[in-house]
Amino acid sequence: MSKADTPVQPRRSGLTRRQKRAVSRGVQYAVFVAALVAFAVTADWEQLRNQFAQVDLAERMFPDIITLALKNTVLYTVSGFVFGLALGVVVALMRLSSVGPYRWLAGIYIEIFRGLPALLIFIFVGVAVPLAFPGTEIPGGTYGKVALALGLVAAAYMAETIRAGIQAVPKGQMEAARSLGFSHARAMVSIIIPQAFRIVIPPLTNELVLLFKDSSLVLFLGVTLEERELSKFGRDLASETANSTPILVAGLCYLLVTIPLGFVVRRLEAKAGEATK
Repeated sequence: MSKADTPVQPRRSGLTRRQKRAVSRGVQYAVFVAALVAFAVTADWEQLRNQFAQVDLAERMFPDIITLALKNTVLYTVSGFVFGLALGVVVALMRLSSVGPYRWLAGIYIEIFRGLPALLIFIFVGVAVPLAFPGTEIPGGTYGKVALALGLVAAAYMAETIRAGIQAVPKGQMEAARSLGFSHARAMVSIIIPQAFRIVIPPLTNELVLLFKDSSLVLFLGVTLEERELSKFGRDLASETANSTPILVAGLCYLLVTIPLGFVVRRLEAKAGEATK
């Protein structure tokens, strides 16, 4: 066979697949570093320092930002979470009920309170409730109003999470409980719901993080100096001093709580993943 008759093989690319991935990764690192350098070079650091890093102003916020603002933020969050969890369990059971009106009512509640911004719920609680029921006061004053507003919002999300958790429990668990003489309600309370909560703890912890941030909406209810939470505390001092350092410090205080909670959520999700393997 002459050389001219030899079939021509397609030329292979010069880079292997692994080399192409390495080049792609290198380009992404280069773009990331270039973006950081561009930000570092073009930012007005002196202006940023003057506006966000006044040490004397930050020192002035302590200890009140911890003993007052952070404490109130935690109280608002915990009270809203507890109320939302209790209501969420009820709504979830209504959603799974064999009674049609219960299911419809739970579905309407979930669609409305998941669809409305939390800000509107706070305004509703602060304005519409006193108008609808003149002469009545929500127990707990501002703390009660915040618990109600946050709880109403959280319950809509928690209800769907808890419902999914209950449905994830094998049906055999209920059948086994009934065969042992448990009533449906007792089997649900003693057997099914505890197992469902093990499944939904990670998403419920995530909901706690979201509530912690939503507690900043309390300012729309009108609060006294002693009832301020982190955002209101930082914003008031920022307005008084015409400087944004208090807002930065308030933001760091949020991170003191949300970052550990985020770590807890990831650990719980990892444990749940290992348990299902």
